[in-house]
Amino acid sequence: MDDSELRQLVPRVLSVLVRRGADFATAEDAVQEALIRALSARQEDPPSDPEGWLITVSWRVFIDLTRADDTRRKREARFHSSDPPPGDVPTADDTLHLYFLCAHPDLTASSAVALTLRAVGGLTTAQIAQAYLVPENTMAQRISRAKRTVSRAGLGPSGHLKTVMQVLYLVFNEGYSGDVDLASEAIRLTRQLAASVDDAEVHGLLSLTLLHHARRSSRARSDGRIVPLADQDRSLWDTELISEGVAILQSALAEDQLGEYQAQAAIAALHADAHSVEETDWVQIVEWYDELLRFADTPITRLNRAVAVGEADGAPAGLAALAEIEGTVLRHDAVAAHLHERNGELALAAHLYASAALNAPNLAEREHQTRQAVRVNQTLRTAEPG
Repeated sequence: MDDSELRQLVPRVLSVLVRRGADFATAEDAVQEALIRALSARQEDPPSDPEGWLITVSWRVFIDLTRADDTRRKREARFHSSDPPPGDVPTADDTLHLYFLCAHPDLTASSAVALTLRAVGGLTTAQIAQAYLVPENTMAQRISRAKRTVSRAGLGPSGHLKTVMQVLYLVFNEGYSGDVDLASEAIRLTRQLAASVDDAEVHGLLSLTLLHHARRSSRARSDGRIVPLADQDRSLWDTELISEGVAILQSALAEDQLGEYQAQAAIAALHADAHSVEETDWVQIVEWYDELLRFADTPITRLNRAVAVGEADGAPAGLAALAEIEGTVLRHDAVAAHLHERNGELALAAHLYASAALNAPNLAEREHQTRQAVRVNQTLRTAEPG
């Protein structure tokens, strides 16, 4: 059993401890310690029943932690036995409850993401810290505060399904960093959620992540440079993931309960379906953006729609759509530069690409927009007389 398979047992094991009366914070610590022991023991003497072994060790660690804490002596009497009391194996609903606890309304988005990765994903604090490029003690404090919040809540209010999906999508958008592939981890967790709840939007989210992930290998060059969608080598796209994502989307859409994740997945599916950028059905993509605006009327949605309108109806139409969006919105200059370049206004486009580089949210985006400005300026110089 590899690391990923062991981590899949974490929510079930944690559910057992919580259902037997353990407080969430201590139970989560106990499961993490048991997981570390399991990974160490795997090489020497792997257990024949990993889940049962992990439950037993987690419970014993929980007892040890409880006894070590003087403030919990009264509670120790309730858990005097070092062996776990009898109880049923947790159901899918128990695991699902952990998702909602980790998306508690009193938690910030960053804390909810970190706690989900730890309690449901089974990642260590060190792995999560490395993925988010923060010191381990900083992440430990963040997770500790989150666990205290959830422990105080007990069986009280937890997050809504929409919040759970937002947390998973945040994890997915973190992509890859260090030795933790958060995009793959988000897909794994979303698969678990989709298997636990019958909801068209959950399946829409799973479809969306699969379709985006299918293009991952083509999005950047070996030196880290961004490759725009129009320039991507489509032979590198994962056709199996695309087929799976499209099938899941079609099944979700058939339920006639459209939501923002299904609409986004439909747009991604249309891009994935095109064998070349010239074959892209931009008219239908604009129609799906209009649907998406019903659920998520955000500046980024309108920016992306303006690009699609520019492709479907020409640059002037795209610029007209862009004019309805505040110029201070992130990536506004980048979209404006693209549309003005398509409209033949190269000097203005070069200026806007340079402005987009100055306001880029990260180094890769800054370098990409800078290269765009250089490219257009070179075209201008070539066109000058003499």
